[in-house]
Amino acid sequence: MTMIEELGRDPRSSARAADEKGQGEPGGGHPLGSAAMAMFDLSLDELREYRPTVAEPDDFDTFWSGSIEEARAAGGAVEVTKIDNRLAVIDTYDVTFPGFGGSPIRAWLHVPAGATGPLPTVVQYHGYSGGRGFPHSFTQWAQAGWAHWVMDTRGQGWSSGGASTTIDAAPEAGANHVPGFMTAGLGDPAQYYYRRVYIDAVRLLDAALGHSTTDPSKIIVTGGSQGGGITIAAAGLAPAAGIDLLGAAPDVPFLCHFQRALQITHRNPYGEITTFLAGWRDQVETAYRTLGYFDGVNLGRRARAAALFSVGLMDPVCPPSTVYAAYNFYGGDATVEKSINVYSHNEHEGGGIYQTAAQLEWFGELFG
Repeated sequence: MTMIEELGRDPRSSARAADEKGQGEPGGGHPLGSAAMAMFDLSLDELREYRPTVAEPDDFDTFWSGSIEEARAAGGAVEVTKIDNRLAVIDTYDVTFPGFGGSPIRAWLHVPAGATGPLPTVVQYHGYSGGRGFPHSFTQWAQAGWAHWVMDTRGQGWSSGGASTTIDAAPEAGANHVPGFMTAGLGDPAQYYYRRVYIDAVRLLDAALGHSTTDPSKIIVTGGSQGGGITIAAAGLAPAAGIDLLGAAPDVPFLCHFQRALQITHRNPYGEITTFLAGWRDQVETAYRTLGYFDGVNLGRRARAAALFSVGLMDPVCPPSTVYAAYNFYGGDATVEKSINVYSHNEHEGGGIYQTAAQLEWFGELFG
């Protein structure tokens, strides 16, 4: 059963959500015939009105504008090389672009065969453990007739496989942390893992804007779970970067309202932070201060692109209240068109192919 919520616009249908089961990206959720987790969070009426206080550091905007400037100043060339993807209807380009600190980050660019652009463009970010995978792994937006950029997530990708990986080459990556990425550099926002990932996401937008296949007036960012959190971050940082996005489609987004998540779920990846703080008992205040810079609630307030969210009301990985916290504050006080698709009996798989169908419709309407 799917319910559609809206704030500020008439919602259009649904959108795609795919992500991890526990820590992996593909599939997720429970198999058909097995029991889903019961609804454990707030009621839907309470979720609609849920606007918690989420601490925001005083230097939040300065931190992020400085991070963007620093990354751009590091320079580096974008390399785009056409490859043989063995697909008749899609052309694929192997992309390397400079991310945070100038580190080389990998991506795919897919376009309809023979297309030269400029085309409406979809930029995709991946769930926890996911990466760009093989050239044929993620091509649906190119199949729809659009340019499709697929970002590798530095240090991740083990659930996607593929012929190449993007390492996290930053010097900051060597700090002690619980296995996984949630606590890498948690003691200092300048060293935290997601500073590098969020800036990578913005730098991929820079790369897309500099390529002939991209229509700069028609760019949508999207992703599920971690990819949904990165989508919110990209949408929130875009105004500071001087980038105008047309839309953002975060599905069952992760990395939102950290403190609430740690209070009501033990599931990874949030559980990595709980494990870390159970050992380093004196680091709780420091950890929450760092997380304030990376919370989707704070980043989403600054977004100006139209948005289509999704949520699973039985999701123990990204609890519904954390998703609604980000959704309800998305766009801040500005008049931003946004809607959320509610999957009442689904866990972290959310809407799956139903959400994909809705995104196809919504993207098409935005692209015109």
